[in-house]
Amino acid sequence: MSGRSRRQFLFDAGGGIGSLGLTALLSEQGLLGGACSVGGGPAKKPHFPARAKSVISLFMSGGVSHLDTFDPKPALRKYAGQPLEGKGDVIVRQGNPGPLMPSPFTFKKYGQSGMDVSDIFPKMATMVDDFALIRSVHCQSNDHVQAHYELTTGMIRMGYPSVGSWVSYGLGSENQNLPAFVVIYDMHGGPFGGPANWGTGFMPATYQGTVFRSQGVPIIDLRPPSSMSDSQQQARLGLLDKLNKMDAAQYPANSELSARIASYELAYRMQSCAPEAVDISAESPAVKKLYGLDEARTEPFGRQCLMARRLVERGVRFVQLYHGGLGIQNVDTWDAHDNIDDNHRRHAAEVDGPITGLLTDLKASGLLDSTLVIWHGEFGRMPISQRGVGRDHNPGAMSIWMAGAGIKGGQIIGSTDEFGYKAEDQPVSIHDLHATILHLLGMDHTKLTYRFNGRDMRLTDVYGNLIPQITKL
Repeated sequence: MSGRSRRQFLFDAGGGIGSLGLTALLSEQGLLGGACSVGGGPAKKPHFPARAKSVISLFMSGGVSHLDTFDPKPALRKYAGQPLEGKGDVIVRQGNPGPLMPSPFTFKKYGQSGMDVSDIFPKMATMVDDFALIRSVHCQSNDHVQAHYELTTGMIRMGYPSVGSWVSYGLGSENQNLPAFVVIYDMHGGPFGGPANWGTGFMPATYQGTVFRSQGVPIIDLRPPSSMSDSQQQARLGLLDKLNKMDAAQYPANSELSARIASYELAYRMQSCAPEAVDISAESPAVKKLYGLDEARTEPFGRQCLMARRLVERGVRFVQLYHGGLGIQNVDTWDAHDNIDDNHRRHAAEVDGPITGLLTDLKASGLLDSTLVIWHGEFGRMPISQRGVGRDHNPGAMSIWMAGAGIKGGQIIGSTDEFGYKAEDQPVSIHDLHATILHLLGMDHTKLTYRFNGRDMRLTDVYGNLIPQITKL
């Protein structure tokens, strides 16, 4: 017994037999840290035939105003300058609520569907018959960070797996040389809330998102120093692998170590695959122009969108794009507290062409049939003014649209009240949105679970209803 604890003695003597059985069960369920595979693991069968193989999420960080983009409200012009009444206590993030304020933009009807779109999206407006617009989405918090977490993890608190991680966990990867879940954020910086937006929470770390840069080398320090030969690198990785596996054998439930081993293996293979996957130099001049790479204003986000297309066609499951980064507050994001006209007109011009190019390209190549594209922010904006010409945060209503994956385009789902203050007809929660995304990927949100702290956790918690107009064929 010298040098051994009582617990270690019992484990080695008798408890070890039971541990073998427990380890086997955990491994079969994918709950053992060492059972995690590279980049989300091999491709897994969905619960039922999927309509989408991958997702491209276009996150307009900062809070896009639904009232100034896809949800026109004539009543705001009729009652301009009057207080918002009959809605109870109006809660605003930064205080000093002003009167009702009409949109500074004009709306026109587009497509065979006759969908109303603001004049700040002249190119995207031509694609309305390809996407379904949901005007009645709502969330819980008017705080940027908490709202970001809810959109990406289903919860307003930190410590929960992101939707991309759930997709990676549920479906695995179709390309073992690339991550299943990739994040590309704005050149001005990361979004509100940082890496927790693409983290794995209580799940093994191997399912977290991998950040790619849209400018320069896609992954920092991916390649070894020029002075190191390939044989030297392999020798170092071999020794590191041996040491890690020795540690993993002693601590089999350490998912962080398992993920680290997997990340080294993946990184080695990515040295040749990742640069090619996001190397847009091979694209034709026509394609580059389609994404707006020929203009300084649209080139940054156009590059992100083109990289996303190249990644999904190579089997990446979930690509999270962010437009709006934490550079200059209220300037580099869609957070239009000071001037809705200047803020939204500038940012819309940066994404209008690239997003239209992405949809056009996916549609022409046939990829849109198997790719779900989602456009959204973290909440909407208030129908009342702030600082004269701005708008404050509004979690009670926002507009998003979804395209691809066999979704019927040109339809409008749900509605807000006459002023756009709250979702009124067919309110859609974030849990409903996530349940619908998983369904299109062939997964039942009530069955995609992960055991943690004695409970079967899921992305939608104990909630979530499918959006019938989206999920029906």
